[in-house]
Amino acid sequence: MTLTALALNCTLKAKGDSSTDAMIAVLSAAFAARGVSVTETVRVAAFDVKPGVTSDEGDGDDWPAIRAKILAADILIFGGPVWMGQIGSIAKRVLERMDAFLDETDDKGRMPSYSKVAVAAIVGNEDGAHFSTAQLFQSLNDTGWTIPAVGAVYWVGEAYGATDFKDLDQTPDKVSEAAAMVAANAAHLAGLLKDAPYPG
Repeated sequence: MTLTALALNCTLKAKGDSSTDAMIAVLSAAFAARGVSVTETVRVAAFDVKPGVTSDEGDGDDWPAIRAKILAADILIFGGPVWMGQIGSIAKRVLERMDAFLDETDDKGRMPSYSKVAVAAIVGNEDGAHFSTAQLFQSLNDTGWTIPAVGAVYWVGEAYGATDFKDLDQTPDKVSEAAAMVAANAAHLAGLLKDAPYPG
């Protein structure tokens, strides 16, 4: 069975080096080892994703095209940075737009995201990885996504430090081990759900 994943990079930067990209790359390699193809990384800040809670906020809204890519994949890699101890504002914008799924159910009550798996990739140089993951997972679950066991990989630097994940000489072993487990569990779960979707 062929499985695909799409990565969302919710860095606050529209362009340039991003620690979130570096963490997504670690997770993408782990997925590749499981035969899952990460088709694309979408840097959300490079697009005009309008505020709102519908799937199309009108002229100039880039969300509908991003939404289509997300829903075409079996697995969503939701990457984002910790800012002020919580997930950054771009990630929150994406979650708000996914709120539309609640009103887009099929005739069995299933949201468009049903039977699809989501995992998290969190980076920061301050505390907040667990809280950010909790924010993400609660919102993703509310909007129909399935979260696997060990569904997140993260790295945070020393308190009051200035080191970014992208600046490390090598990926810490614990991060690589966590990424491998995230990919293994997500691929397993996505395969099961693709073969036998939720009945609704």
